Amino acid sequence: MSAPDGSPVGAEASIGQLFASATTEMSALVHDEIALAKAQLKQDVKRGATSGGAFTVAGAVLVFSLPMLNFALAYGIRTWSDWNLAICFLLSFAANVLVALVLVLIGVVFAKKAKKSQGPQKVAASMKESAGVLQKAKPHPRPELAPDRVPEAIEAVARSTS
Repeated sequence: MSAPDGSPVGAEASIGQLFASATTEMSALVHDEIALAKAQLKQDVKRGATSGGAFTVAGAVLVFSLPMLNFALAYGIRTWSDWNLAICFLLSFAANVLVALVLVLIGVVFAKKAKKSQGPQKVAASMKESAGVLQKAKPHPRPELAPDRVPEAIEAVARSTS
C-alpha cells in the first residue's frame, strides 16, 4: 500500500518533500480561490446585466409601444364599450404604464440581488485569513548539531553510497 504521494505507508517524508507538497497545495488553494472569485464576480455581473436589460426593455416598451398600442387599445375599448374616445385613450395609456412598472419592478429585484451579493468580498477575506495563518506559521526548531557529530541517518546514507 502507498500514500497519496506514492511513498510507502509509514515511511517518513523528507523536509523537501513536505515543503514541495505544501507549496503545491498552497498554489492549488490560491488558484481555487481565484477561480471562486471569478465565478462569483461573473454571477454578479450577469445579475447586473439582467437588471440593466430589464430597465432598458421597460423604457423601450414605454417609448415605442405607446403610439400604436394606444390607438389600437383605445379603439378596441371604444368598440367593446360605448365610452367616450378620450377615456379609452387614457385607459390604453394606463395599461402601457402598468407594463412598464412591472418591468421596472423586475429590474429592481435583480438589482437588489446583485447589490446584496458579497461573493468577491468573502473570497478576499478568506484569502487574507489564509495569508495570515501562513505568516504566523513557523518551522519547528531543530536541535543544534556539533560540527564534529554527524547524525546516524547521514552516516548510514554515506556508508550505503560508498
